[in-house]
Amino acid sequence: MLRELGLGFFLVVVPLLLSRFFGFDFDPLRDRDANSWFFFLIAFVLVLTIAFRRSSLLHYMLPTKRPCEGLVAEEEIDHNINNNNNSNSSSLKKKRIAAGTADSTVKNDESTVRSFNNSNSNNSSNSGDASEGASDMALGESNPPDIDEDLHSRQLAVYGRETMRRLFGSNVLVSGMQGLGVEIVYFLSAAKNLILAGVKSVTLHDEGTVELWDLSSNFVFSENDVGKNRAAASVSKLQELNNAVVVQSLTTQLTKEHLSNFQAVVFTDISLEKACEFNDYCHSHQPHIAFIKTEVRGLFGSVFCDFGPEFTVVDVDGEEPRTGIIASINNDNPALVSCVDDERLEFQDGDLVVFSEIHGMKELNDGKPRKIKNARAYSFTLEEDTTNYGMYEKGGIVTQVKQPKVLNFKPLREALSDPGDFLLSDFSKFDRPPLLHLAFQALDKFIFELGRFPFAGSEDDALKFISFASYINDSLGDGKLEDINPKLLRYFAFGSRAVLNPMAAVFGGIVGQEVVKACSGKFHPLFQFFYFDSVESLPSEPLDPNDFRPVNGRYDAQISVFGQKLQKKLEDSKVFVVGSGALGCEFLKNLALMGVSCGSQGKLTITDDDVIEKSNLSRQFLFRDWNIGQAKSTVAASAAAAINPSFNIEALQNRVGSETENVFNDTFWENLSVVVNALDNVNARLYVDQRCLYFQKPLLESGTLGAKCNTQMVIPHLTENYGASRDPPEKQAPMCTVHSFPHNIDHCLTWARSEFEGLLEKTPAEVNAYLSNPSEYTNAMKNAGDAQARDNLERVLECLDREKCETFEDCITWARLKFEDYFVNRVKQLIYTFPEDAATSTGALFWSAPKRFPRPLQFSATDLGHLYFVLSASILRAETFGIPIPDWGKNPRKMAEAVDRVIVPDFQPKKDVKIVTDEKATSLSTASIDDAAVINDLVIKLERCRANLSPVFRMKPIQFEKDDDTNYHMDVIAGLANMRARNYSIPEVDKLKAKFIAGRIIPAIATSTAMATGLVCLELYKALDGGHKVEDYRNTFANLALPLFSMAEPVPPKIIKHQDMSWTVWDRWILGNNPTLRELLEWLKAKGLNAYSISCGSCLLYNSMFPRHKDRMDKKVADLARDVAKLEIPSYRRHLDVVVACEDDEDNDIDIPQISVYFR
Repeated sequence: MLRELGLGFFLVVVPLLLSRFFGFDFDPLRDRDANSWFFFLIAFVLVLTIAFRRSSLLHYMLPTKRPCEGLVAEEEIDHNINNNNNSNSSSLKKKRIAAGTADSTVKNDESTVRSFNNSNSNNSSNSGDASEGASDMALGESNPPDIDEDLHSRQLAVYGRETMRRLFGSNVLVSGMQGLGVEIVYFLSAAKNLILAGVKSVTLHDEGTVELWDLSSNFVFSENDVGKNRAAASVSKLQELNNAVVVQSLTTQLTKEHLSNFQAVVFTDISLEKACEFNDYCHSHQPHIAFIKTEVRGLFGSVFCDFGPEFTVVDVDGEEPRTGIIASINNDNPALVSCVDDERLEFQDGDLVVFSEIHGMKELNDGKPRKIKNARAYSFTLEEDTTNYGMYEKGGIVTQVKQPKVLNFKPLREALSDPGDFLLSDFSKFDRPPLLHLAFQALDKFIFELGRFPFAGSEDDALKFISFASYINDSLGDGKLEDINPKLLRYFAFGSRAVLNPMAAVFGGIVGQEVVKACSGKFHPLFQFFYFDSVESLPSEPLDPNDFRPVNGRYDAQISVFGQKLQKKLEDSKVFVVGSGALGCEFLKNLALMGVSCGSQGKLTITDDDVIEKSNLSRQFLFRDWNIGQAKSTVAASAAAAINPSFNIEALQNRVGSETENVFNDTFWENLSVVVNALDNVNARLYVDQRCLYFQKPLLESGTLGAKCNTQMVIPHLTENYGASRDPPEKQAPMCTVHSFPHNIDHCLTWARSEFEGLLEKTPAEVNAYLSNPSEYTNAMKNAGDAQARDNLERVLECLDREKCETFEDCITWARLKFEDYFVNRVKQLIYTFPEDAATSTGALFWSAPKRFPRPLQFSATDLGHLYFVLSASILRAETFGIPIPDWGKNPRKMAEAVDRVIVPDFQPKKDVKIVTDEKATSLSTASIDDAAVINDLVIKLERCRANLSPVFRMKPIQFEKDDDTNYHMDVIAGLANMRARNYSIPEVDKLKAKFIAGRIIPAIATSTAMATGLVCLELYKALDGGHKVEDYRNTFANLALPLFSMAEPVPPKIIKHQDMSWTVWDRWILGNNPTLRELLEWLKAKGLNAYSISCGSCLLYNSMFPRHKDRMDKKVADLARDVAKLEIPSYRRHLDVVVACEDDEDNDIDIPQISVYFR
């Protein structure tokens, strides 16, 4: 700040000195001359701007609603980058107070109060943030801009604030969009992911021009760009992805000196000789510059990483530190530590842990990390002698300590001859990485010797390429490969000039994540070579060399790998993409570039019922800030059509489910070629899976969770369906734990969200339901006559009578009394009912682990956590009653004065209060024999209360919205949770962490999304080709944080056999000609099956045990469905489905497929 004020003083003094020099004698402190005051005004504005905004002018120059044209740097790239190093693009977020804890005193003005939710991070386990670590690589700048949490909330859930700050201070170079006229466009995918991640600047380097060939894999180029410099043509469209990131181009020759301006450099089209030269410079530079070399050649790809001789990884996996609740510790050497069986421990032998809150054996509470061994599900051994320690009494938390890791990278020149262990992705290709290591070197030699890539389909070029590979292999000595697999090398040579979009997406995700690691130290880098191929994606039938010939079109690169026949199948395919969020946007981009549904017979249908929100923009790259509030599917379809004008795409806004089967009817499903899921919930996935199973359509499934992603191929008759295996349901905390005995912050936040919805949404909605139709509502409550009905009426009466608010001061009173009720009175009642020394029926202490003994709070208006809860709760309470909020209502000082005027009645605990302690209980309401009488009494009181209300009075229920940082929703929830955490001595969290948990935010980043969609599209080639075997398909699980790539063949479906028949879940038996029930039974009898039960939906049409059902034998099955099952058959439906239970002649049950009975 002093430095900045000094600069401002300099700007004031210099004009005065210059005026003296030029003969002007004026003093702005005396003169009223306009020129004098003009100088002072300019200086004053500059002082304020520089000293207090701490933001670069570039931030204001970048538009917020229009794409930036970017900066094109020629010879002055160093100057531009150095200027950018001084710029911070901080967001202009509205500053206001927030719920929780902070300083112990209240400031006088709202604008001067630092938000608790951003200042409380020292007291939270912010997602993924680890210790700083000491790396000699420059990890961003020391004073990055503020983070726009609305925009980057999903990324923050993965990276944490510290990592994001480092990213915001990082400058990255991506070089290499040329190579004998070939543009390696997957680097743009990497650049896209970097820009979406939010680095400070990305510089694109290329000296070549756009060719028509490039359009099959580059989403930023159009035919109008042909002939332009590739880097310059990319800038403006990539800038649109994130206006806070400076995107610039370098179109002249790159030198080593340029590299010193960057924290990380990525080369995608460079010779090995030049790569070694640049890498040597980066490796020896101080601080070290992260160097990444990556290539995609047809269906083959490679990555090499060198982050310097000593690179510190501050957080290896990004997972939260594991914790456990201690149940006992013995006095022994070594000591055995047992934990409660609430959750399994995730510790491993050799982990370091710290202890806290232990009663008795206090020697372990010193914060010293201790190593463990013999880790089990609920216990471990401590490598320490506790014989002479105090006796363990109760309590205690054990927490994993995450240790930084130092990696020693070798430079490329050394690693080429001594690559070490390769990172495997597919264990069925255990010998593939060494062969591809050889193949990429052979390609470099081929290009060096011949000055070009091998021609697709040229056997002569393939033989030359194989000879180069053989020559290099022979020179390896002891490292020589026994078999260089000429068939695979032939495939490599044929497709080596092509950059396929799916491969670009895969490696774009991988490389983008590696750059994030290099700039932040977050997650374990790739060490050091990674090779991948998808040669199984090639057509199942051999191709004629003529099929590879280019047609002078945008798909020539793809044709050079797969041939014209498969390209025709792609273009004429009919595809259904379900969802247009992060996955959906990536899929549309990939499919448009591949030419899917771009032919005269092709059509792609995409549907999504959601609209665009601000938080989507950081990872759903087809959307821009001016699209907020618009339908996702419509905007995504328009953006995809702009990528490829031939894209035949229709956008719908329908949710896929049973309620929309009139839209997605039988004809729609029957005409599809393939279905691509881009969904974010299991129920929708299961529905689409059943539809694909029924209509026997391929389903390509994928999902992401932070840095993890998975793909699953569901192929008719070859693989099991998606619903065949499911993850176990997430463990839910018992209701009594959440409401009375929380022992972690998740419990507090679950309770807080429940209370928020009860107070501000459900109760106002119940009030409106009553006021809209009082007699119907009260009759329904009387008919129910249970504890729930009684509770509903009590809440409605309380809201309209005792707690009714008419002024903002009433809302303050309500909020203050709620604080007293939640955090004082209820706790007093709880510890009165169960004192600290209370015992269970077995004699054990009631307050034993995992229970934590609570203590009531003492409200103080000088405690910002207390005050902010009252302030935010008052504002939302006023909103539900439609009460205007006065200007002083958001001023902490004025609010403190108003709160101090609230009269809080004394509380005396009651003796006969029942508190639920049964972990199996599903309701906190207790039934009573007097419920009916109480309900009648409440109805009478409600009628009296309603008589005093205006006929038009209605409340305004508030639906929880987590992504609007100005609506006070998260302030109330964070306040509720943190005050409750104080009651139980549980560590508090800031508002961002509270948003992740209470908002059930799924962590998401662009890199894992890009990789997942790329892998799926590689499988799409196989699905549309149609001739592949199950062993050709791949399901994938990947974790870019580790990194880990695990690919395996899909599981085949279970086969059921009967006599000479066999079937799987994919089979559906069809019976036509509108049969009768008798004809259906006889048809099954002919197959050796005795049907004893036939049902349609949930209704039984026939059962052999019921004599009356024999009267139905000669009725049409369709008529029985209408008359008995009351089935309404739509006009577009030509059949109905029945489920038949059968047994064979030996009375063994046989599971048969579903039967479709056609009646039209």
